[in-house]
Amino acid sequence: MQSYTEENYLKTIYHLAEQTINVQTNAIAEQMQTKPASVTDMIKKLADKGLVDYIKYQGVTLTEIGRNTAIDIVRKHRLWEVFLVDKLNFKWDEVHDVAEELEHIKSVELIERLDEFLGFPKADPHGDPIPDKNGRFAKTQFIKLIELKIGDSGTITGVSQHSSAFLKHLEKLGLTLGKQIEVSDVTDFDGSVEIMLSGKQINISREVAKHILISSNGKN
Repeated sequence: MQSYTEENYLKTIYHLAEQTINVQTNAIAEQMQTKPASVTDMIKKLADKGLVDYIKYQGVTLTEIGRNTAIDIVRKHRLWEVFLVDKLNFKWDEVHDVAEELEHIKSVELIERLDEFLGFPKADPHGDPIPDKNGRFAKTQFIKLIELKIGDSGTITGVSQHSSAFLKHLEKLGLTLGKQIEVSDVTDFDGSVEIMLSGKQINISREVAKHILISSNGKN
């Protein structure tokens, strides 16, 4: 049984490990908003429990048990986000912090019933895949909007930035999941992208475009 803090560390390491094999303690400290020394102390505790492997100056990796634990936390978090949006009418920019609290509920039976009640969803309100009870993720294929060329089109299937400010910005622009877009121009100077959405032209910055995930249809 892990504490809330230990679970948060495992989930953070899991997400960072999607970008690099050996996760550095400084990266964990930045994500957890704490001191590197505190991270080192926690990593040692997790290593003693067999949840991570840690080699000084090389970084941290999750053991099989640690990875399975992290995936279970991710599953609960994303299922609760679906519940909050679909059943309680929260907006997609309002659910993260609430789900952060709910993800620590230990009852396996509750989570299995929640999954069934929701119809076994494959993705959360931000398009992130939800693992099944065996930790398997449905295969998803997407490309960053910033990688599309002029004339390419596709469907918004997810986002890689979950801050409330970013999601509210997308909501204001009408760039929500399921919307069809087509790239009409890309500015060489700053990388900003002009897209067509429901017959309207919208200009978005490179920073925004790199966090929007698209299921590509290719060129029209």
